[in-house]
Amino acid sequence: MNDASRLLEITPRTGTLQIDNWAEWWSAFAQRTTWLDALALALGALLAWLLVRWLGAWAARVAGQLRAARNEADGAGSGAAGQSRLSVLFGTRQVDGALFPLFWLGLTYLERMALLHWVGHAPLLRLALPALTALLLIRSVATVLRAALPGVAAVRLLERTVSWAAWMGMLLWVSGVLPAVMRQLDTITWKMGGTQMSVTDLIEGALTAGALMLLALWASSYLEERLLRRATGATLSVRKAVAKATRAFMLFLGLMLGLSAVGIDLTALSVLGGAMGVGIGFGLQKLAASYISGFLVLAERSLRIGDLVRVGGFEGSIADIRTRYTVIRAANGSEALVPNETLMTSTVENLSFSDSRLNQSTTITVGYDSDAAQVQRLLEQAALQCPRVLRQPAPAALLNNFGADGLEFTLSYWLGDPENGGLGGVRSQVNLAILDALRGAGVDIPYPQRVLHINPPGSASAAVASAGAKQAPGAGPQAIREGGQGTAASDEAGMRQCEGSA
Repeated sequence: MNDASRLLEITPRTGTLQIDNWAEWWSAFAQRTTWLDALALALGALLAWLLVRWLGAWAARVAGQLRAARNEADGAGSGAAGQSRLSVLFGTRQVDGALFPLFWLGLTYLERMALLHWVGHAPLLRLALPALTALLLIRSVATVLRAALPGVAAVRLLERTVSWAAWMGMLLWVSGVLPAVMRQLDTITWKMGGTQMSVTDLIEGALTAGALMLLALWASSYLEERLLRRATGATLSVRKAVAKATRAFMLFLGLMLGLSAVGIDLTALSVLGGAMGVGIGFGLQKLAASYISGFLVLAERSLRIGDLVRVGGFEGSIADIRTRYTVIRAANGSEALVPNETLMTSTVENLSFSDSRLNQSTTITVGYDSDAAQVQRLLEQAALQCPRVLRQPAPAALLNNFGADGLEFTLSYWLGDPENGGLGGVRSQVNLAILDALRGAGVDIPYPQRVLHINPPGSASAAVASAGAKQAPGAGPQAIREGGQGTAASDEAGMRQCEGSA
């Protein structure tokens, strides 16, 4: 092994790669055996891609067979709900998951062992190992976070932070700076309780806790997917509560194991727990109440996903129940984020608590000369023309009022799927069907009508009205009635005079 090759090999003293200057760097990589390392590295990438592609196709085929068997046994649909989760192992394009860098790292290590045995050195593969390790760390963190926390804006920032930290750590390790820094940090110590700790112990414990939390997120997201995959109706809220409680427990367990790995005595956390209790009692009571209320809502099943509710004047269906708030989606697409504490302390109208059916009504006015029985029949038949209107209970048309303009009917009908939204569209379809039915049968839909009486100036009615207005306070009701009758007679005479002149 020549000097240039030894520069890129690991030294027994520090266990890191040593690079003195750019000239010797280029001299080492200009050797004929270095191009053999590059060929081996490219071959490892190709083999890793082929292996991941084959495993992905095999896993998709097996999952499809299992899904088809479950659907056939349960009589369910396609079971596509389980497809929404991002695959941690394979990613979205099979090369952006955790398996590809893992296989590439393993193959590169085996190739380096073979080249060391046959050639005696493999400097390029030695540099590739920490780079592939950093890539594996970045891909694992990114895929787990995207699968466990979909739609969270902070995930992208956390991915970039981990990516920068991993690549910086790789460069510091390759250059030999990281071991020296770690040795210096190991000399900075302090005592926490009965435990002697250093900065190095703190960093190693933080990395261990992060890895355990990452595994807890992965396991909890997988369990949540399994629990919610085939949950519908009444079981959805219960399974969601179990999934959230399981995730909280696994994250807490991972945090405790991470603290134990650092060397922190968990009994010393009792003081911190007391301080947190005081903080919750004063400043965080609203937040804690919302979290506890969220679990109570899910456990009691008083509100379920898909229920049609009315909270504080906002009406819509429950789209999601989270630990802190509940998402209510209105028919027009707007969404309200209602704290779970509000759902527990205020009145909530659940329109589909015991019965998922919803009653709607519309009011119609027809002329007084219309056949009431015929109008009732036409209204009920028109409602049945809408596909979403239930046949049982049947629509009912009732004559509710004798209005100023005509007969007022109220048509009531039931919907069996209010969770699908579009309630205004259903009402519009029913009204259009009513309009077509009434016009087709020749039923009059009257305009608003008002009768206007015109008293010509100087007429007898005007004089009588003026006299009635000037009547003495002692005049009794009989005089008022007589004056009123005279006014009515004069009005009738005035109207006949107007018609004759016309």
